[in-house]
Amino acid sequence: MTAREAGLVACTRCGRAWPLGTADCGRCGARLVSRDKNSLQRVWALWIVGLMCYFPANMYPMLLTRQLFSVDESTIIGGAVDLAHHGAYGIAAIILVASVVIPLGKFWAIAFLAVSVRQERGFASHRRLLMYEVVEYIGRWSMIDIFVVAILSALVQLKGLATITPGPAAFFFALSVIFTMLSAQAFDPRMIWDAQPNDNEASDNG
Repeated sequence: MTAREAGLVACTRCGRAWPLGTADCGRCGARLVSRDKNSLQRVWALWIVGLMCYFPANMYPMLLTRQLFSVDESTIIGGAVDLAHHGAYGIAAIILVASVVIPLGKFWAIAFLAVSVRQERGFASHRRLLMYEVVEYIGRWSMIDIFVVAILSALVQLKGLATITPGPAAFFFALSVIFTMLSAQAFDPRMIWDAQPNDNEASDNG
């Protein structure tokens, strides 16, 4: 039995359950809604903006390294390849996973969740909820590239000899991460349980 079937609505901020139809949470004052009807519209809008920012984040240079008479521009993938050529395979793998694999996986997972809640058949609800929780968890690690750029920019400042500054890709990558996180947060996970009326049957079939 779901909370809606039991005549209850839970506060998404503090978790307190109230009778269905209660307008505001008596504990924290948050607005109570059984389902956010505009959730998917915000999810897709933020998802599209995040995807649009992700392309220039990989096309423009992430780091600008200025030496005496030269300027080296490194994209995310190009920088990882350079690190691999210098033997830093572990760091290169971390950058590729954090900057390419995880963001693309998050885009796919959010899109899959937004589409799947409109279908009555598919993955079992508890599997989709697990996918949503994983997307929420890894969101905190999505800024690793920005942290690396900030640290290098602060440490490598040898005046006229060599300096490292963030490239335009850093701005777009940060925007992509922010909009992707907002897209995941805009998703109402309670809709997962409405999309599949028979979880046990779906679990057996899966």
